[in-house]
Amino acid sequence: MDRILKGTKPAQLPVEQPDRFHLAVNLRTAKKLRIKIPQSVRLRADEISE
Repeated sequence: MDRILKGTKPAQLPVEQPDRFHLAVNLRTAKKLRIKIPQSVRLRADEISE
């Protein structure tokens, strides 16, 4: 976004792939939505909010 705002045309920008993903789980919201988060997902999460 920074490059586009500085005048670079979007077609001139290289396609970039993320090298790392961050998984955050909000257990309070999941509970309110009646979604059960499996233990395997909880173990893989980088951040768990209760």
